[in-house]
Amino acid sequence: MEEVDIVFLGTYTPKFDEKGRFFLPPKFRDELATGLVVVRGQERCLAIYTTDAFVGMIEKVTAPGTIKQVRDYKRMLGAGASDSAPDKQGRVSIPANLRSWANLDRDLVVTGAIDHVELWNPELWEQYEQEQTSPFAELNGEIGV
Repeated sequence: MEEVDIVFLGTYTPKFDEKGRFFLPPKFRDELATGLVVVRGQERCLAIYTTDAFVGMIEKVTAPGTIKQVRDYKRMLGAGASDSAPDKQGRVSIPANLRSWANLDRDLVVTGAIDHVELWNPELWEQYEQEQTSPFAELNGEIGV
């Protein structure tokens, strides 16, 4: 089983300012202070990884470039990614194209997802959370946690 070095936990509700920045929750700032990568997530959210975690993820998808699905995945991942670092006040700027893709306006839900952070449109997060409550409880019982 792969070891998780960084653990991001909790749900927060900061707001974007007029420049597309939001304050990282204080609990996340130290781990992301030296750099982060924002990518499009799988459920129409944005995912934030430490730079090291992102590099590790890329290493997992560097299978031979002759596999079309690998090429497609790498293109989509890279095209929808942005690297940056929080400013001295702990704010992170999210590019307009990524905010638009995730349907993010002023309100925002920031969730810890164990090895990364996710940014959600509040309505989409509420819908996702409601849909996943029963499957989460069932899986919890299946894996014996």
